[in-house]
Amino acid sequence: MIKNKKRIILVMMAVVVVLFTFAIVAFNSATKVNAKDKNEVTCVDDLPGASIGVQLGTTADIYASDYEGDDAGTQIERYNKGADAIQALLQNKIDCVMIDEQPAKAFVKKNPSLVILDEAFADEEYAFAIAKGNTSLTAEVNEALASLKEDGTIDSIIHNYIGTDEEIGKSPYVKKDVERTKGTLVVATNATFPPYEYYENDAIVGIDMDIMQAICDELGYDLSIEDMEFDSIITAVQSGKADVGAAGMTVTDERKQNVDFSDSYTTAKQVIIVSGDGQAASLSFSEKFHQNFIEDNRYMYLLKGLVNTIVITIFALLIGIVFGSLLAIVRTTHDRNGGLNILNALAKVYLTVIRGTPTMVQLLIIYYVVFASTNVSKVFVAIIAFGLNSAAYVAEVVRSGIMSVDQGQFEAGRSLGLPYHKTMRLIIIPQAFKNILPALGNELITLLKETSISGYIGLVDLTKGSDIIRSVTYEAMMPLGMVALIYLCLVLVLTMLVNKLERSLRKNER
Repeated sequence: MIKNKKRIILVMMAVVVVLFTFAIVAFNSATKVNAKDKNEVTCVDDLPGASIGVQLGTTADIYASDYEGDDAGTQIERYNKGADAIQALLQNKIDCVMIDEQPAKAFVKKNPSLVILDEAFADEEYAFAIAKGNTSLTAEVNEALASLKEDGTIDSIIHNYIGTDEEIGKSPYVKKDVERTKGTLVVATNATFPPYEYYENDAIVGIDMDIMQAICDELGYDLSIEDMEFDSIITAVQSGKADVGAAGMTVTDERKQNVDFSDSYTTAKQVIIVSGDGQAASLSFSEKFHQNFIEDNRYMYLLKGLVNTIVITIFALLIGIVFGSLLAIVRTTHDRNGGLNILNALAKVYLTVIRGTPTMVQLLIIYYVVFASTNVSKVFVAIIAFGLNSAAYVAEVVRSGIMSVDQGQFEAGRSLGLPYHKTMRLIIIPQAFKNILPALGNELITLLKETSISGYIGLVDLTKGSDIIRSVTYEAMMPLGMVALIYLCLVLVLTMLVNKLERSLRKNER
């Protein structure tokens, strides 16, 4: 009873500390405490020497890179999402954000303290990316685009999102009831780019998505949308993970070297967002909570992500324990008895490679290279990637546990007539397991937190769920704070379960 009370007190103290930390961060964010000297940007000529925020891999990134390393000391801050760059601007971490005009208008509409400079940085054209050499699909898409332009469908779709006040929301595209005999067209996008692609009511909508749906209706395809990081879209098209890349993508010479493009379907501008004189509306805690989690059932992103995180963690750990134990047995057998030279060499190479390379790189290689030609479930890919990664660390943990068991235990088993594999399975492994249980528990916790990078392959895990909410609400504190608390609760529960199992296994030692 006393131990349970102590445990409860520790949990409550941990939660209080986290909440207190978030409160301090929120206060600093609200007061915009920033030691950085601000450079005022009023026109394009003011960009040299400024700190410019861009979304990684976009044309804004390409344009801004021309200023990087200049004598004026211009700094380029690259973010995975445009919303993250906007959040940094709101906190005075950067001087301006360079981004496409229509997303800029959407950001400014929700953040009145920001303004768009009248002077545009550049004009550009949007098109859809298609794998090089896939001339038949390119021709089909161009033919459909020409037809949709001629009958006014594309203009109607665009005006429904960015037309006049009388046009916006008045002509939503309705999916047609047609025969779809050509299979599924997989479209890769980055759904943090309103009004071209963004989340609404747990669905990806926007100008690009409506146009792609209209193209599929024209050609007889089913439409499947894959959300991923912007800089992964061209890779997905190249590797065959997606048929088309649709994400407000500008045609550039650099991109033409990697993919082909359809005909242009609209024009756009690169603009600059800066802090203005307006004041952002102040919301109460309850209003922010409602906006982030209740409105449009946004809590479902976290719930779906939590389920995927738990599933990946459990099955990856099972793979890690089974495969890691096999590796450990091979290595200990070689060390003690000799033999298994080839298997031991392969095991050492595997451990060196896996432990010597980042988990994220392994995840991307397995998704874009190993499973390049198959459209397997992303959850399955993540399980395999994290399972193989975990196995390398579990192998060394198990090996240390086996080596910690007294050699006399092994000799006693063999003297009783037990063959090697039975001695290992019935005598050595059970004792080793008790010794390594704390380390295995630590590996489980590490694995749980490592799954937060699953979003790089477009999988909605717990962290990706908060990213989606942030891209819609432009509120960083509450979604990230909720995710941190969920992870903390999961870790505390896992720690208590491991401790309970450890105590139960050691009862016979008293």
